[in-house]
Amino acid sequence: MPSRAHALKLESALVWLACAAPLILLLYWGFTARLTANPVEFVLRDLGLWGLRFLCLTLAVTLLAKYANMPRLMRYRRRIGLWAFAYVALHLTVYLGAAHEFDWAEIGADIAKRPYITIGMAAFALLVPLAVTSAHAVRRKMKPRSWRRLHRLVYLIAVMGAVHYFLLVKADTRSPILYGAIVAVLLAARLLPAARRRVGRA
Repeated sequence: MPSRAHALKLESALVWLACAAPLILLLYWGFTARLTANPVEFVLRDLGLWGLRFLCLTLAVTLLAKYANMPRLMRYRRRIGLWAFAYVALHLTVYLGAAHEFDWAEIGADIAKRPYITIGMAAFALLVPLAVTSAHAVRRKMKPRSWRRLHRLVYLIAVMGAVHYFLLVKADTRSPILYGAIVAVLLAARLLPAARRRVGRA
C-alpha cells in the first residue's frame, strides 16, 4: 500500500496534469494542424476561456472546501489560481504578439476603441499583483489582513472576465451568460454569509 506521502505526490501530479491538459491539447492541435481556418483567433479565444474557467474554479475551491467538507482541496487553490494567471497571460501574449505583432499604436487604439479590450486589460492588471503575492516568500512579508483584502480582488477580476467575454461575443451569447451566472453564484455564496454576519452583529 502506498504511503500517505506518495499518495499526496500522486494527487499533486494529477492536479498539475489536469491544469496543464488544456494547454497540452492546444499544442497538440497546433502540431497536427487542427486549429481551424483562423488559428490565431482560435488560440486567443481558447486561452481566454480557460483563464476564465480556472478563475471560476479558484473561487469554487474555497466553497467546496468549506461546504462540501473537502478541506484538502485548499492545498491546490494557489496552484489553480496561478494556472488561471498563466492562461490569461498567454491569452494576452497571443493578442499582443500574434494578433497585433506588438504594434503598440494599433494596440493602444484597439484598447481605446473596444470596451471589452479595455476591461480585459484592466482585469489582467489587477491579476498581476495577486500572482506575485501568491509566492510564499512574498506572502510572509505581508500582513495577513492586507493579503486577504488584496486577494478578494479575484471576485472583481472574475466579474470583469465574464463581462469581457460577453462583450466579445457578437452573436450567440449563451456561453458568456452561463459563465456570468456561475460567477454571480460564486460571488453571492461569498457575500451573502458575510452580509448575514454583519446583520447579526448589528
